[in-house]
Amino acid sequence: MTDTSQHDALAIGVDIGGTKVAAGLVNSRGELLSRTEVPMFATGTAAEAMACVDQAIRAILCAENSSQVRAIGIASPGPLELPAGIVIDTPNLPCWHNFPLGDTVRQTYHLPTVVDNDANAAGLAEAVWGAGASYDSVFFATIGTGIGTAFVQAKQLYYGLTAVAPEGGHMTIDFHAPRLCECGKRGCLEGLASGPSIARRARERLLSANGSFNRQLWGDPALITTRLVANAYHAGDPLATDLLRETADMFAVWFGNIIDLLEPAAIVVGGGVAHLVSEWFPYIREQLPTCSIIPNSANTPILLARYATDAGIIGAAALSLGR
Repeated sequence: MTDTSQHDALAIGVDIGGTKVAAGLVNSRGELLSRTEVPMFATGTAAEAMACVDQAIRAILCAENSSQVRAIGIASPGPLELPAGIVIDTPNLPCWHNFPLGDTVRQTYHLPTVVDNDANAAGLAEAVWGAGASYDSVFFATIGTGIGTAFVQAKQLYYGLTAVAPEGGHMTIDFHAPRLCECGKRGCLEGLASGPSIARRARERLLSANGSFNRQLWGDPALITTRLVANAYHAGDPLATDLLRETADMFAVWFGNIIDLLEPAAIVVGGGVAHLVSEWFPYIREQLPTCSIIPNSANTPILLARYATDAGIIGAAALSLGR
């Protein structure tokens, strides 16, 4: 455990997911001092789910230095009503419908409490303490089951008129895409290049290959995962290489649009698929001059996020510490 002085501001960061609640004690330098994780009962009642969150928070409050905690930050899947901190209706948390998460925690622990969506929290962590800390403006993308985004300028999150923006993962990059994204739009990036979408496109290619692929390497097409695509690529499989090059082209088009719109000082990429995508960063940079009208767009840093599985905890703490 990292030592803290009596003047060091501490916050509890809570990251709520569909299967677990992770919480940690974080200092004003973005260091995780202690951590806990408990199962999330997302399919039960609102009270049962809240009991899981309470269990995680109380475990951290029992840790050393917890008397110096000055706030609680919570990262939750959206959609949310901000700044009230109400969980409106999210598929990952069917236990909560218009649930006043922020007020419930605030009234229980009598501490200032901030709730935000998980992408905003992770993006703030990277902009304040992580890979984007030395840049004045950061566009953050988390690539995993979905594609979430955040835009941070001068260490402040941008929310838009109704505090819902930015939903950059649902920008359309191919209006003629053959299927709709789960959001209802056609051809948005998440529906084409998220982890499950990469696996789906691989399955479709394997099935259309009429058996002309390495069965020992790929196995049953119906069981393809993003991890298996990555393994095949690293083994030199041409189908996987072509698929990921196509995915990198999608990100180049998307990043080019982001640069044209916002011209961020840096782009930071996190999430479960980030390491795989990062292997294509040099290729993506090569494509940017044809995907953006901004001069020197290829010089925009595209960086791998510093925080991995703890991004939600650290980001929630950053929210609550007033950064």
